[in-house]
Amino acid sequence: MASLVDAVTRSRVWRSFFRHGFPDNPLDRSLVMTTNIFFHLHPVKVNLKSLKVTYSFGLGVITVFLFVTLAITGTLLMFYYVPSVERSYGDIVILQTQVPFGQLFRNLHRWGAHLMVLAAVLHMARVFYTGAYKPPREFNWGVGVVLLILTLGASFTGYLLPWDQLSFWAITVGTSIASYEPLMGATIKKILLGGPEVGQDALTRFYALHIMVIPAFLALLIALHIWRVRKDGGLAANET
Repeated sequence: MASLVDAVTRSRVWRSFFRHGFPDNPLDRSLVMTTNIFFHLHPVKVNLKSLKVTYSFGLGVITVFLFVTLAITGTLLMFYYVPSVERSYGDIVILQTQVPFGQLFRNLHRWGAHLMVLAAVLHMARVFYTGAYKPPREFNWGVGVVLLILTLGASFTGYLLPWDQLSFWAITVGTSIASYEPLMGATIKKILLGGPEVGQDALTRFYALHIMVIPAFLALLIALHIWRVRKDGGLAANET
């Protein structure tokens, strides 16, 4: 009896890892495709025109790749950075001059951020040019617009973190411009700065937005965006 229970338990554990047998028959071969997440990301049918490299130039994939790169390099930079008005600039100098590969990772993060903004803008321009925002993809177009805004927000909030003269005055000007929004301008500026001017409260809030809030929403919406591409039948191809 005990051996039977052990056999059943082992069978259940095995089935929890492998949902089908070895693909040596048509049924198991189809299950390999339908239960594999990497294969399942692609729709069953795609437009032949959309398979051409020159149709999309892989701009969406490049944007996601840059986001992953920024997440990795940003996590590594967090080991050597403290969001303090007394220490931030010194930490950046130490990172670039004393930490092995520190300047490399900082430059990867900095230029990766610039490239992600560029890739996202070009991706949306490609979608608009090819008419991929039309039904039934209008919802995903809206998600893409929000993703672009979040990408710009991530770039903006990261600008203050080095705490040098360039970042200080750039954020001062940027938040001052935001205050001219007619309905909630003063509130937006207060939320961003946490006070009347750029200081420790602003640095703390920008740091929290940059490393937690915005990346979390980006990751969630990127997953939704990719899922909707699959559900809507892959890349839209303008036949005109």
